[in-house]
Amino acid sequence: MKHTLLIPSCISQLGTLAHAAPRGLAPHPLPFPPASNPHSPTPEPATPPPPQPPVARSTRLRAALAHGINSGSTCCSAQKAIGILSPGVALGMAGSAMSSKFFLMALAIFFSFAQVVIEANSWWSLGMNNPVQMSEVYIIGAQPLCSQLAGLSQGQKKLCHLYQDHMQYIGEGAKTGIKECQYQFRHRRWNCSTVDNTSVFGRVMQIGSRETAFTYAVSAAGVVNAMSRACREGELSTCGCSRAARPKDLPRDWLWGGCGDNIDYGYRFAKEFVDARERERIHAKGSYESARILMNLHNNEAGRRTVYNLADVACKCHGVSGSCSLKTCWLQLADFRKVGDALKEKYDSAAAMRLNSRGKLVQVNSRFNSPTTQDLVYIDPSPDYCVRNESTGSLGTQGRLCNKTSEGMDGCELMCCGRGYDQFKTVQTERCHCKFHWCCYVKCKKCTEIVDQFVCK
Repeated sequence: MKHTLLIPSCISQLGTLAHAAPRGLAPHPLPFPPASNPHSPTPEPATPPPPQPPVARSTRLRAALAHGINSGSTCCSAQKAIGILSPGVALGMAGSAMSSKFFLMALAIFFSFAQVVIEANSWWSLGMNNPVQMSEVYIIGAQPLCSQLAGLSQGQKKLCHLYQDHMQYIGEGAKTGIKECQYQFRHRRWNCSTVDNTSVFGRVMQIGSRETAFTYAVSAAGVVNAMSRACREGELSTCGCSRAARPKDLPRDWLWGGCGDNIDYGYRFAKEFVDARERERIHAKGSYESARILMNLHNNEAGRRTVYNLADVACKCHGVSGSCSLKTCWLQLADFRKVGDALKEKYDSAAAMRLNSRGKLVQVNSRFNSPTTQDLVYIDPSPDYCVRNESTGSLGTQGRLCNKTSEGMDGCELMCCGRGYDQFKTVQTERCHCKFHWCCYVKCKKCTEIVDQFVCK
């Protein structure tokens, strides 16, 4: 019994090492200081971890394992003295070389799996069922909010500690981005499905495809949108109404005032928070991981700029009997559906990129114009979304509804990937024959009809 109890102890200690996020550069300081609040203690500034050379996590893990076994540490030396359970047989002889090989192989498999799970976590989980959306986490003396949030990087946790009142709107922005993604891809083979509350979209985001590019862009745009609106509504302690300059083309007799959406603040905070995870990751120059970091940063910026550029001037008339003799104008965010439509167009024309010898992304096909900061880029071809594939994260299209008469992506021919479809009848109920009654309500009847629906085989 003692032999078997020591094994989880060692795995637990080494598991802590595997779960530790690789330390890199500290996040950039915010361009604006946190406002003091007399009703709550001022948080002490977090000391950034010292930068370490860009060594891959797997390399550090192997070195640590080798050091622990060769130096006679308490945990792993006990494993060596007692013996490790080989597949099906308990070897009690000390210093068994075969046992050590099995042990190291098992640990390598375990840590490689754990690393995939850890890196799959994302701040997108704030948009799912998360404590950040519950008001009781803000009660004075309650458990710290940031310790309850999964998926945050070290830099994002520091920002969380400094700006706890912002986290609710980070979650709202993530939720807005997820919903818009699902709307834009509702008729596509990949329909932006969420698979769990931690990784949100699953393994499909580990591929640098154009779908991943869109997801990063629309989620970053959602944060800008939510933060800018929260400032205008007075929900945050460090920002207020927009201070944007008066547009030069605004007529002289129109007033520039009101309380506009603070897009400048929303853009800057979203950039610091969303990009923090990517800027902390350090990989060897020219590696695939470094290309993914550059891709993610580019698409995050494309999403933020889309929100910024689509913001427009809104005006309200003043005057006797609606004469509109005077107008008051302010800066206002565009409807987020407009942002989603613009990003969907960018998705359709996304540029395929590769990493050059200098460690920068360049276009695969140099005949095309280079992508701008508002365009989406990707480095991997999209996986096959027709069939379910656990390794790529594809859910397949089996059981998806399709439109028999459509020749587009929602048509049964394309949606079902040539596998055919099944037909069934369903009863739909909707409001009909609505009439307005004075004063003031609308009365409708309920109508039912039997309709044919088609699902992919």
